[in-house]
Amino acid sequence: MTRRVAVIGGGLAGITAALHCADAGCQVTMFEARGQLGGLTHSFSRGELRVDNGQHVFLRCCSSYQLLLRRLGVADRVQLQPRLAIPVCSPGERRPVWLRRSSLPAPLHLAASLVQYRPLSVRERMHFALAAAALRRVDPAHPATDGQNFGSWLRRHGQTDRAIAALWELVGVATLNARADQASLSLAATVFQEGLLTKAAAADIGWSRVPLRELHGDPALSCLRTAGAQVQTGVTVRAIEPSGNPMAGWQVVTDDARSSVEAVILAVPPVAAEGLLPPGSIPLPPGWSQRLGSAPIVNLHMVLDRPVLGEPFIAGVNTPVQWVFDRTTQSGLAQSGLQNGQYLAVSLSAADDVVDTPTAALRAQFLPELGALLPALREAQVLDFFVTRERHATFRPAPGTAALRPPAVTATRGLFLAGAWTATGWPATMEGAVRSGAAAATALLAESPTDITAEAAL
Repeated sequence: MTRRVAVIGGGLAGITAALHCADAGCQVTMFEARGQLGGLTHSFSRGELRVDNGQHVFLRCCSSYQLLLRRLGVADRVQLQPRLAIPVCSPGERRPVWLRRSSLPAPLHLAASLVQYRPLSVRERMHFALAAAALRRVDPAHPATDGQNFGSWLRRHGQTDRAIAALWELVGVATLNARADQASLSLAATVFQEGLLTKAAAADIGWSRVPLRELHGDPALSCLRTAGAQVQTGVTVRAIEPSGNPMAGWQVVTDDARSSVEAVILAVPPVAAEGLLPPGSIPLPPGWSQRLGSAPIVNLHMVLDRPVLGEPFIAGVNTPVQWVFDRTTQSGLAQSGLQNGQYLAVSLSAADDVVDTPTAALRAQFLPELGALLPALREAQVLDFFVTRERHATFRPAPGTAALRPPAVTATRGLFLAGAWTATGWPATMEGAVRSGAAAATALLAESPTDITAEAAL
């Protein structure tokens, strides 16, 4: 028997869950409040420019996310480094120091780069290696691990504040969306074990070569419709209610209609999920979504009259500038008439201190800081400068967070949860979102199998 399934939310988690169910033979209807799919990975137009709401990258170890790209038929639209290479820039330094991996097995693959890592003293480099070895032995799944903060753990293992800022947070802030002192040791251990300390190739960096709407939203819409799913964009679900009909477990209520389905996958942000979940569905007290909290990301976008950055991206240390990306190709800048210009995006994670700063003040603060890293910028003309702010980009990965992240399966039959904020064991990344969608769909199909196997599912 074909099962009728509603997927509420069209971000990466919802897209994954919907495709998984549709590929398994379910009759799927997706509801998305925005006008396009993609969730927090979306694009918009600014004149003739194509602008992503924020810079998103993935690592080679993000296997579920790359599987989704292949299912969407867009794996050729991303760039993946053949070997990890990060140019790290500091103010006053004439050239970057490179973090590169070698062909040695992890964790020795970074040894040569660390020996020459100028932002740290020789003693700090040695102590980094000792702390990394200790972090490999941490059990991220142990409840006591989640109760500790990463910064305190690092200091107990010989890490100075400078080492934390110049190396650990170089990776940690961007992946966790939190400073070390505000991050759960469990989530930090997951990031470093999966990305840097277990497999040499795991941290090779990938990014989209096209606007995110062309990578996620539009291909997902096409794939879902081809798979037989109905997709309703611009439609907000107001309630989900148990149905009195034993053959239809749920009523999905929108402003204009009610839809009867047998199962629901709720793939919306935590606050929205708490508002829609029936009482008793998950073992958390009222207000749990506010306790889980959210953390912002701010992106500074600038269009220049000439190239000033010769690499796809750089990272900054000893500066408020975190990561800088060349967005010239993705934005279609050349097609807009500026043949010799460059479009840069500065990504600022854990951005509580600047999320409310006016655009003019951000420009006044960050252009000189960026010029200290990229001297050519001092001679360039800034043709446009604007800011995108995701105030609730991720859940806040604080110590104790694991207890506030419910699993995919709820206590209510036929109701499942998806989203990077659910109990994936990962921080709020694209990989975590995709894993959550696959977990929700797998649980649904196990509870309510269809007459078509899920061999093609994600």
